[in-house]
Amino acid sequence: MFQTCPLDLPEIRSIIASNLGLNDLTSCVRVSQDWRDLFTPPLYKSVVLSKHGPSMKTVKRNKHLIKTLKVEGSKYRNLSSTSSILTNSTLTTLILRNNRIESNGAQALSEALKTNSILTTLDLSINRIGSNGVQALSEALKTNSILTTLNLSYNSIGDNGARALAEALKINSTLTALNLSDNMIHDNEALALAEGLKINSTLATLDLGCNGIGDNGAHALAEGLKINSTLTTLHLVNNLIGDNGAHALAEALKVNSTLTTLNLRYNSINDRGAQALSDALKINSTLTTLHLFQIGDSEAQALAEGLKINSTLTTLDLLYSQIEPNGAQALAEALKINSTLTTLNLRHNRIGSNGAHALAVALKTNSILTTLDLSSNSIGDNGARALAEALKINSTLTTLDFSDNSFSGNEVLALAEALTINSTLVTLGLNSSRIGYDGALALAEALKINSTLTTLDLSNNSFSDNEVLALAEALKINSTLTTLELYHNSITDRGALALAEAHRTNPTVFILYN
Repeated sequence: MFQTCPLDLPEIRSIIASNLGLNDLTSCVRVSQDWRDLFTPPLYKSVVLSKHGPSMKTVKRNKHLIKTLKVEGSKYRNLSSTSSILTNSTLTTLILRNNRIESNGAQALSEALKTNSILTTLDLSINRIGSNGVQALSEALKTNSILTTLNLSYNSIGDNGARALAEALKINSTLTALNLSDNMIHDNEALALAEGLKINSTLATLDLGCNGIGDNGAHALAEGLKINSTLTTLHLVNNLIGDNGAHALAEALKVNSTLTTLNLRYNSINDRGAQALSDALKINSTLTTLHLFQIGDSEAQALAEGLKINSTLTTLDLLYSQIEPNGAQALAEALKINSTLTTLNLRHNRIGSNGAHALAVALKTNSILTTLDLSSNSIGDNGARALAEALKINSTLTTLDFSDNSFSGNEVLALAEALTINSTLVTLGLNSSRIGYDGALALAEALKINSTLTTLDLSNNSFSDNEVLALAEALKINSTLTTLELYHNSITDRGALALAEAHRTNPTVFILYN
């Protein structure tokens, strides 16, 4: 009686093929004709065209199998060959980032887009397309009914290019994501795009970061948001928006019912703008994520008042601001009342010991917050001890970053003790915290008991082999830690051998160091 080898069954080979890397797939293709027929499709499902990859001839021969194509290395600046691949019936994603295709290449692609009926994602970032190239692509968008994602960042599209895209948005009915970051777009171009948003009914994500949009441009976009009913994400990071622009956007938030993410990081929003946004938070019922930058105590206090009433915001990002103890205390009071915020980023502020103490008190009663970043805040000994005590009581926080706060030994001992009691924290950042020998020993003992922590960052703490040996012994006992970061410490061969032995004993933990 003959038995069929499992590898002779197409169903088995198909399962194997879906789990193999490119090198293994290449080897399988060479086994036999049957195997070639089965393993060639997954081999060419996703192709990177570079000087180390397959030849253009090979790619064109198998273009009917390719779903994702990435061209890299500025190898194919004349895209006549590459754009011909768009005539196939399977390609859904084309990535041409940083290939210097310029205007002529963009025009060739635009012609292909007019007839292509399957490509959904096109990345043309960093390609010197210029105004003429973008105008050609805009014409294609008026007829193309398939493309959903277009990345045109870093392309110097100019005034005419932005206006052409705005006109295309009035007609196009499929594009859902458009990236126009770093394109020297100013107020006039923002005005044109805003007019497009008033009519467009499909775009969900618009990235206008790193441009020159000021208050007038923000005001125009705000008017567009009052009418638009599909945009959910708007990135305006690193523009020239001040209080007037923030006020206009805030007024739009009172009316708009679809926007969920607004990124205003690296703008110049002060008291009046923050107060306007706070007032909007009291009314808006859809925004879930808000990014701001360089706000101070008075602005933080205004936002805190909004958080007491708001019932939808889940992420508030205030990194690299100038929030001091009073602002932190106001936010802490809001956390005692707010029932939706899950992520609060206060990295690189000035909350100090008193601010950290106030937040610690809030954590004892708050049952919603899961992520808190307090890195680079000079929280001091009292603040660290207060937060450690809060961890013994809090039952929802899963991620806490204390990095770059220069603890002394006693504070680390308190934190280590908290880790033996806390049962929810999974990620803890203590990068650049001057933990010292006693602190490292205390954390090692805590790891032997703690049963929830999965990621611990102890990089840049001036550890020597003695601290590393203690941590290595703890890893042999700990059953939950999966990642331990020890970058930029003074680990010699002795410490490295101890870590290697710990990994052999506990192979589920990845130990990262240099």
